[in-house]
Amino acid sequence: MTGHKVVSQQEWLDARLALMAKEKALTKQHDALARERQQLPWVRVEKEYVFDSPEGKKTLADLFGDKSQLMIYHFMFGPDWEQGCPSCSMATDTLNGNYVHLNQRDIAFALVSHAPMEKITRFRMRMGWSAPWVSSYDSDFNYDFGVTKAEDAPAKGWYNFGTSGHPSDEAPGVSMFFKDTDGTIYRTYSAYGRGVETTLGIYPLLDMAPKGRDEDALPWPMAWVKHHDRYETVKTS
Repeated sequence: MTGHKVVSQQEWLDARLALMAKEKALTKQHDALARERQQLPWVRVEKEYVFDSPEGKKTLADLFGDKSQLMIYHFMFGPDWEQGCPSCSMATDTLNGNYVHLNQRDIAFALVSHAPMEKITRFRMRMGWSAPWVSSYDSDFNYDFGVTKAEDAPAKGWYNFGTSGHPSDEAPGVSMFFKDTDGTIYRTYSAYGRGVETTLGIYPLLDMAPKGRDEDALPWPMAWVKHHDRYETVKTS
């Protein structure tokens, strides 16, 4: 036994219904916040960003394909790294299964990393992902969107809209864009830090478990995360 309180079925049901009322209130707050997010003002993207892709050079506009909306996941993968970030990889395990569903809602999707395309291609094949992935190696994109630290950037104020630092010179994020019928592109939203947590499909599942995320004793919250091909095989009898 863990020392956790154990009660009758009726007492458990009463407690569960009380918690459900709070969960419903939070859901309504979440919906209201989503509506407010969609009402944020937009900013025109003035610079023409060009990326390397398996098919050759692509502009930001090209990443939309035939969609009017674009979601970009800023995947941590530095130019001198041999593999991508384990935490971003865990997010991509979720995103890779969902980008085709995003496409059904007029949303294109792409991963963007600072690493050169040849490194991205090798790692993408290793991980077995099919989601579009391009390189910003020869572009200002990562610097302009605050996910790669510039040489002259303050150590404690370059990330998350200048409100914090980051342990690495590469950092995660999500950015949303809209392309108008005349081809004008607008940045509509970006999120960093824990704002990217919605891409980590595992955490809502852990939050329902008896022990929750169970990360308090770790050196940092995601210290347990590995690439999905690096976990020890679970043996069953």
